[in-house]
Amino acid sequence: MKQFRIIVDDAAAWSPYYPSEKIITVEDYLQQAEATQNPGYIINLCSGLEYLGTGYYCSLLGEARGEKVIPSVSTINDLHNFDHYRLYDTELERAVESYLRKLDKTELDTLELLIVFGKCAIPELAPFARTLFERYSAPILRVKLTGNPVWKIVTVKFGALQELDSAEQSLFGDSLDAFCKSVWRKPRTRRRYRYDLAILHNPQEALPPSSRTAINKFIRAGGELGLDVDLITADDFGRLAEYDALFIRETTAVNHHTYRFAKRAENEGLVVIDSPDAILRCSNKVFLNELLDTHNIPRPVTRLLLRGQPVDYEQVEKDPGFPVILKIPDGSFSIGVEKAENQRELEHCIRKMFKRSAIVLLQEFMPTDYDWRIGILNNRPIYACKYHMARGHWQIYNHSAATSTNRAGDAETIGIQHAPREVSKIATRAARLIGDGLFGVDIKSSGQRAVVIEVNDNPSIDSGVEDAYLGDELYRIIMGDFVRRLDHARAGRY
Repeated sequence: MKQFRIIVDDAAAWSPYYPSEKIITVEDYLQQAEATQNPGYIINLCSGLEYLGTGYYCSLLGEARGEKVIPSVSTINDLHNFDHYRLYDTELERAVESYLRKLDKTELDTLELLIVFGKCAIPELAPFARTLFERYSAPILRVKLTGNPVWKIVTVKFGALQELDSAEQSLFGDSLDAFCKSVWRKPRTRRRYRYDLAILHNPQEALPPSSRTAINKFIRAGGELGLDVDLITADDFGRLAEYDALFIRETTAVNHHTYRFAKRAENEGLVVIDSPDAILRCSNKVFLNELLDTHNIPRPVTRLLLRGQPVDYEQVEKDPGFPVILKIPDGSFSIGVEKAENQRELEHCIRKMFKRSAIVLLQEFMPTDYDWRIGILNNRPIYACKYHMARGHWQIYNHSAATSTNRAGDAETIGIQHAPREVSKIATRAARLIGDGLFGVDIKSSGQRAVVIEVNDNPSIDSGVEDAYLGDELYRIIMGDFVRRLDHARAGRY
């Protein structure tokens, strides 16, 4: 982990807590002659966070020196302009009202809350405290809410270390220890790592993009290349600034914490795979269809059906002809995909899907024994897989199968040099439209025709499947690209 330093106005402000060599006064920090070649993580506990105050300069110079600083200058400015342009977060405020109702404190007119590193003294308000800290990442926040007629956030202000009473000091000490437990530990000396990388995963996910075995291989490959790899979950949003890079190994969606992690990491200057733009572009099949069409990438015959607009069933029967495939724009892992054999089934599917989405994609059905998946990293193909259809089914995944062993078809991985040239070529062209991250391009090939079905951010990299041909080298290739990107970013910084 990065080295931490805690900046205070003067040493006396730290007197209620254990002495630590990590403590430095703001005067000493501001007078440092130059930036360190190994920038760390700064916790700015200074007062004077107003524009051009000493605390403000502490964060400003910390960021200029390449440090990860909390609060950032952006957070300082946002919080000082809280009354002017913030949008009231009704979900947060409804949550507060719900929690207070459970506590039988609905008779309260006001509530003042201390939030320290995303924690507060009221357990029932812990989600509220964590969410507010994610949006305004500052060590100490004082929040005032009013409940007349409904609960509203009135003010959110920076708290001062020296103003904490005895109970609040205990909350501060416990919260600081939980937030950055490595502050008080002796740094590891067995091996020096060049960079810190976080892998975001969900241990409870039913169909994760990488199994725990594969994730362990990523960790091992990263260590060999100088990356200190740490596993994080959705609860670790506030820790992102500890790292140099973020690798998302959890199924992504725009209305999901994975997108918020990617966006926050990008704003903090981390190298991110996959980027928020990649998640945004890949997660919606309507966008992908238009993008592929605009750039003349071969794809199946596709039409957009709009809720409230009549469907020309006669035209559908002529072109593309039955059976047809219908897709919800944001489906994944074959979820939200239906096949209609005739007009009656098509009408049924359309009615059902329009309850979920204002747009449904109608696409020609191309029966094949398998789909190609070409893995692309930094605009270069790195693996090729044949995903066979599930037994007795027309999709790779059969979610209605009676047993888990029949839900997914077999997979066959070959060297990218052995994949059909046209398949690799159009996969690379399609991925380049999204970015230079890690993508899995799904392609159907029949005779001389090859078409792109979709481009997936966060593609599956699983032990015994995608790595069946390259083995551990696949993990080294991906981790090596993180090192390349981090080296490039550091060179640009210095």
